[in-house]
Amino acid sequence: MEELIKKKVVVTGIGSITPIGNTVEEYWKSLVLGKNGCAPITYFDTKKYKTKFACELKNYDSSVFFNKKERRKLDPCAQYGIVASEEAIKNSGINFSKEKRERIGVIWGSGIGGLLNLEESISDYVYGGKYPKFSPFFIPKMLIDITAGLISMNYGLHGPNYATVSSCASSSNAIVDAYHLICLGKADIIVTGGSEAAITQSGIGGFNALHALSTRNEDYKTASRPFDENRDGFVLGEGAGCLILEEYQHAQERGANIYAEIGGVGLSGDAYHMTAPHPEGIGIIFAMKSAIQDAGIQCKEVDHINSHGTSTRLGDIAEIKAIQEVFHENIHNININSTKSMTGHLLGAAGAIEAIASILPLTKGIIPPTINLFHIDKNIDPKINLTPNQAIKKEVKISICNTFGFGGHNVCILFKK
Repeated sequence: MEELIKKKVVVTGIGSITPIGNTVEEYWKSLVLGKNGCAPITYFDTKKYKTKFACELKNYDSSVFFNKKERRKLDPCAQYGIVASEEAIKNSGINFSKEKRERIGVIWGSGIGGLLNLEESISDYVYGGKYPKFSPFFIPKMLIDITAGLISMNYGLHGPNYATVSSCASSSNAIVDAYHLICLGKADIIVTGGSEAAITQSGIGGFNALHALSTRNEDYKTASRPFDENRDGFVLGEGAGCLILEEYQHAQERGANIYAEIGGVGLSGDAYHMTAPHPEGIGIIFAMKSAIQDAGIQCKEVDHINSHGTSTRLGDIAEIKAIQEVFHENIHNININSTKSMTGHLLGAAGAIEAIASILPLTKGIIPPTINLFHIDKNIDPKINLTPNQAIKKEVKISICNTFGFGGHNVCILFKK
């Protein structure tokens, strides 16, 4: 049997819209400065809610990007994805008129999809006399896969096109699928990433019911505090991130700027609980070991881990235990950070914006901090470098991005310089 030779996959474009910056340039600058994206919720009256704050986008005006007719058709989740993809495609310098469009795909992730549209449509039904009069856009606006379809329509891309759904690991699974398809020679380029827009009444109410959100209303600026002894849950965020993945030879031939190579990926399931991680991080261990093995590197070569680090009691400890089990004494040479301390948790879009936060240290030589880290959890080895409160300069050759989701979905992506 002929041996399968995997093609090399590189990142040639990035785009984002986040609570701390509406472009990659703004996002990165804010990450390095340790800017906090948390503020009181402005989208609805929070008087009756346990949590009254979130990481909303700032100064986002949909009319800048979409006309009135388009806005009627697009839930914010799809809008954010289109905005981030436009930046990434422009950043990549791809000229689609010179490409085989059937060799260019879109794979996009979201944990929930068009939640605001669903909420408003059902509310109209209930309070409108329950007359079954729905907008013709109700169903398509709600669909999780619609963003992938819309991006392909904007550019006439006929390659693989679908969505991945694995809760908060959704966009990481999208990136991994894109990577695999290019490795196998099924596509030359894939526009991938994820978006989420869940700061709605049902989004906040639902996560409050799970006791997953911080309720530190009196001190919301420090509410997202991964690995801190006094953390009390995550802060909900929104936005999108996009990567342009490209086959290496194809990128070289068109003279593309290469940010990083995807060295390896790892996937696993906890097989444990609907919402809680395995207490010993078993699934996370499998995913990280698989990514390292896939990349053919040694643990001691890893310089940076952008952790999932949500600021929940159980999740942070399980991840640190897993990292200790994988890296042993090498853990003390690694900078671990959680950028959710600044952006909040973007659910299905988290993996995409955090992939960007893992890639840029390779080119910039700077690792963003974990802010709001005042007293490290007593169950965490104090010698572990969690990059507290200030960015550091460091040459980074290998960076890992961890992302996990409800249901026990674990994804680890390893980026190389």
